[in-house]
Amino acid sequence: MQNTKVSLPEDFRGVHIHFVGIKGTGMAALVEILFHKGAIITGSDVSERFYTDEVLEKLGLRSVPFAAENITDEVQFVIYSSAYKLDKNPDLIEAVRRDVPCLLYTQALGAYSERAYSCGVCGVHGKTSTTGLVGTILKEIDLPSQVLAGSVINSFGGTCTYTSPLVATENTVVEPVEMTCAGGFDKLNHRSIFVAETCEYQRHFMSFCPQKIILTSVESDHEDYYPTYEDIRQAFIDYLCKLPVGGEVIFCADDKGACETVNLARAQRPDIVALPYGESTAAVSFAGNCNCFSDGDFAVKFGKVENERNCFSLGLFAKKGDFALSMPGRHEVLDAAAAVALVCRLLVTYGKNPLDYYENIKAGLLKFSGGKRRSEIVGRFTNKNGADVLVLDDYGHHPTAVKTTLEGYREFYKGRKIIVDFMSHTYSRTQALLREFARCFTAADVVILHKIYSSARENPADFDITGRTLYEAVLATGQKNVHYFEEILSAADFAKAELEKPLDPEYPDGYLFVTMGAGDNWKLGKEMCKAAGGRC
Repeated sequence: MQNTKVSLPEDFRGVHIHFVGIKGTGMAALVEILFHKGAIITGSDVSERFYTDEVLEKLGLRSVPFAAENITDEVQFVIYSSAYKLDKNPDLIEAVRRDVPCLLYTQALGAYSERAYSCGVCGVHGKTSTTGLVGTILKEIDLPSQVLAGSVINSFGGTCTYTSPLVATENTVVEPVEMTCAGGFDKLNHRSIFVAETCEYQRHFMSFCPQKIILTSVESDHEDYYPTYEDIRQAFIDYLCKLPVGGEVIFCADDKGACETVNLARAQRPDIVALPYGESTAAVSFAGNCNCFSDGDFAVKFGKVENERNCFSLGLFAKKGDFALSMPGRHEVLDAAAAVALVCRLLVTYGKNPLDYYENIKAGLLKFSGGKRRSEIVGRFTNKNGADVLVLDDYGHHPTAVKTTLEGYREFYKGRKIIVDFMSHTYSRTQALLREFARCFTAADVVILHKIYSSARENPADFDITGRTLYEAVLATGQKNVHYFEEILSAADFAKAELEKPLDPEYPDGYLFVTMGAGDNWKLGKEMCKAAGGRC
């Protein structure tokens, strides 16, 4: 068996690393990071084309089929996705035979985080958007930083990562300073900032080595691995307890699970500094939290939603002015508040005054436009009646995410009729959260549902629930205009007909057609654009 303690080299220049499962979102993002550090990259995966193929092609890379021949004498390290096993995949079997060091993606990410001033973004909801927001703000800030998100971020230039020009490929050491409670500064002697989205599934984030953590939310999810809420909450507690002495957690004061998690973590580790953000910051207070900020500095005050912009203010910048976000939903504003809080803490860590960077932060927030499958605009066309049709795709697959996202659309796109096509992901999640799923579509005018998008880690025969079960549960709530089609494209004719109906006066702006979920029902949105004659 491979040694799980394998680490990565200090200098990546000229180091040949082979990625098994290179098209995975996290894998492709790590490829970007190491490529820009000077590594020689090769990789293998299935032949099916994914959006990450474009990320790799921008680097001049391409995936090859799995084969033992991929592991040549030049390969010095192998990084592999958890979807592939050392004793099953031909690349990995050959690497083990040759005694080439092999690291899981999470191990490699953790090893990389050890050499930087690393910050982990975690939570059941909002990880990708929050990480993307952090990176987009940091693009406007003179700090040496790298950011790795769990999806392509538009404002990163269509890639999963952002690397500041201040991050030297030769691994130049920088010396951040941390303000102490006494008002002095202590040198930390870390390298550049590294911010990464870190995932709770199977406790993957436990490989990461954070100096600071953003915690957006904690609630029941991944029921195949965490049967109870207490199980998943404990994983987050354990992750927070990985913080060093005096390490910081920036948490959502509006999320009950996040507040519980922070309280329980601090019961074990009172030295952890807890900094709240959100509307409810006044309701949480941690005595002895001498962190150079007050608990109200990242209190959110929601402003107007107009001209497809979310306006809001934060306590610390109240005298400077408001911020605006070109993304729908109050949940996105909360993610923005978390991102601003982390950037402000990093500025202080590097001996800078956050108030001097108000305009930079404001500009970064306004430049953020989401990412792949995160309120992504797929297309736009005019129907035969002259009505505007906007087609979006979103990855939301937990009932809380679905509900808050649709409510955000309702507020942001006030004058549009909303049709949502949803495909539930995993039998275990659908069964455990059926009641919540049944009530999460109330902001939509028309709901289309399908069979459950299964996971390879589940056997559908082990469950009594089906997609039709969810459909009947939604109907039982009294919601009208709910429809079921077992297969995705079986709903195409119905969706086309719905998008051609004359609109009531309450919808002067047209239609919003949303595909939502972690499955492949995004194909229906593409079909709607195709049916419109390519006017997308």
